Amino acid sequence: MRGRGDRERGEEGSALVELTWLGVLLLIPLVWIVVSVFEVQRGAFAVSGAARAAGRAYALAPDDAEGRRRAEAAARQALADQGVHGAPLSVTIRCTPYPRDCHSGTSVITVRVASRVDLPLLPDFLGGGAPSFALDASHTVPIGQFQEVSGATPQD
Repeated sequence: MRGRGDRERGEEGSALVELTWLGVLLLIPLVWIVVSVFEVQRGAFAVSGAARAAGRAYALAPDDAEGRRRAEAAARQALADQGVHGAPLSVTIRCTPYPRDCHSGTSVITVRVASRVDLPLLPDFLGGGAPSFALDASHTVPIGQFQEVSGATPQD
């Protein structure tokens, strides 16, 4: 029951408040999704570039041991160039048809680089680690048939 001096209070302005809160509540998850997609895409570009750089570095090395060191260094540098610092990195090198001598005349070197990108702004859930996205890429480099033989002199 209203008294004589009471005025009826309308709902003027409440739609603006509701729309503002709804916008904030929808905008925050949307921004997080966009940032997460960009992080994963950056990681994918980094891993792809790392596999390509590692394959080239391994193929240009004088031997397999030095090639492994150069491949890992090149992969780390490629990840750092894309802003993926401190991410775990696994470089796997496989050679066919000569698994023990990758720098043989007709070998084909396949380098696989695997890493992980942590999703932004998400904490460690129940001790399982921060939510992350696993990424991997591979690159194949054929070693040419025609290689320089050290100490050989051309025949006249």
